[in-house]
Amino acid sequence: MDPASWRQSSYCQESASCVNVAAGERDSIMLRESEHPEVVLSTTRARLRTFICAAKAGRFDHVAGP
Repeated sequence: MDPASWRQSSYCQESASCVNVAAGERDSIMLRESEHPEVVLSTTRARLRTFICAAKAGRFDHVAGP
């Protein structure tokens, strides 16, 4: 994928690990972590929207980290 098509939040600091997003084919959205750009996930706009709304609503607050 063309490196110019990936976007990163302006809030992300240069040394931080950030999520990058890019438009994929048709209705897909591509996601990757800036520290591991070779690993790319794909989802639809609707599913990403649902996930973001759920995260903002705190539906994943109970998930424990490593």
